[in-house]
Amino acid sequence: MGRRRIGGLGCRLGAVVGAALFACATPEPIAWRELAAGLEYATMSLDGRASGPDANGSATLHVVRIDPAHVELRALMASQLDGKRRTAGQWCDEFGLKAAINMGMYQADYRSNVGYARSGDHVNNGHWASKYKSAIGFRPQHEGLAPARMVDLDGDADKQALDGYATVIQNLRLIRAPGRNVWSQQDKRWSEAAIATDAEGRVLLLFIREPFSMWELNHRLLALPLGIVRAMHVEGGPEASLSIRAGSLRLDLAGSFETGFLEDETNLGQWALPNVIGIGAKR
Repeated sequence: MGRRRIGGLGCRLGAVVGAALFACATPEPIAWRELAAGLEYATMSLDGRASGPDANGSATLHVVRIDPAHVELRALMASQLDGKRRTAGQWCDEFGLKAAINMGMYQADYRSNVGYARSGDHVNNGHWASKYKSAIGFRPQHEGLAPARMVDLDGDADKQALDGYATVIQNLRLIRAPGRNVWSQQDKRWSEAAIATDAEGRVLLLFIREPFSMWELNHRLLALPLGIVRAMHVEGGPEASLSIRAGSLRLDLAGSFETGFLEDETNLGQWALPNVIGIGAKR
């Protein structure tokens, strides 16, 4: 999905009536595991799963919850470093990251983010994608700014909310504030890596290997006690990745299934990525 295959999917505002389908059962409390100060991890089962070749399986959501006041979010880009692509696990190991996830889908040059992307003076992609309605900023440069902020891009003025951040990344929107699914139902589905923010200003790294349509996955995410307010898609299919190197946990997760690309579960290893968002110790 990195080569912009998702571009023609035509996401639109989903019918809110679908939320009722996933709000019937009371979710169990989440058992968070503290990995470090400001860093927690949990897994949870999503009741049921999308129809498909393995419809009887159990869908497991992996969540890394981050308090950006205690750890540092970083954008690592091959275009800013040595031009070398790495798996999420390799990005963690080489740069001392506690966790890493896809920064976003990349273009055919295998370097540039599909949406706008800059980190400090380095601009990976200076073009704002008109159909990409979500952006996140971190590394605030002025006092009084939240340590990380995700915004909806429904008007040109919305970009100004991120002017004070050294790093700004734009991606395809999944959920808009205040927790609304913006996708309509479709047959296409895939493994998913996403980034969300909750009502407390925490950042959530989300990964699920089992394939869902984004309409269905969004409703299931919103039915969980995660408090998600906004979420953006950062990759799907076999390129979707999440790695953790914190506490005693060493974990490398890789996606597989994607409609129209890899319609099976054969991919078991992480793909090399040109860009990731990583979590490091506060400096």
